[in-house]
Amino acid sequence: QLFLDDAKVKNFITCFKDITFLSFFFRHLERNRSGRYEAEFPFLSRCGRERNFLRCDDLPVVFTHLLPGHSSGNPAGNSVLTYCGSGLVVPFQPARLTVLPENGRLYHPGPERAGGVGLVSSALASRWSSEFRFLEGLDRPPTHFLWEGKSHRLSGELVGLVREGRA
Repeated sequence: QLFLDDAKVKNFITCFKDITFLSFFFRHLERNRSGRYEAEFPFLSRCGRERNFLRCDDLPVVFTHLLPGHSSGNPAGNSVLTYCGSGLVVPFQPARLTVLPENGRLYHPGPERAGGVGLVSSALASRWSSEFRFLEGLDRPPTHFLWEGKSHRLSGELVGLVREGRA
C-alpha cells in the first residue's frame, strides 16, 4: 500500500488505489541517489521534473500473487510474481527465493531499477511454507524449495541485496 507521508491514519481508505497511477509509480521506482533526502527516503519515483520520495518498513516491492504459466495475463507460459495490485510482474525463479535469517522474511528477485529484490507477502509466504526443506536444521534458513514436483536448491544469493536495500 502506498500513502502520502504525512497521512495521519494509514489504512485502506487513505492509500492510493488507482492501478494506472501505481503501475506508473512503481515502474519508475529507483534507489534514491539524487543527493536529496537519501537517508530519510531511500527510494524515489520520477514523473517528469517531479520527484516522489519513498520510504518503507522493509522494501518497496511486495509480491502478492503468483500467476501460473499460460494464465490470461501470462501468455509465455512461465509463472510470474505480481506486485502493485497485480499491475506489474517478474518471472518466478523458485531457486532464488531467499529467507533473511534476521527477520525470517521471504524475498525474491525484483526489478533492477528498484534494487533488484522484493519482499514476498506474508500471505504468499505462508501458503508456500510447507514446501521449504531445512536440510541443515530448523535453526538455519531453508535449503530447498519444492515447486511443481521439483526440488530447487536455494542459492541464498539475495541476502546481500536485501541487506543493502534495507540499509
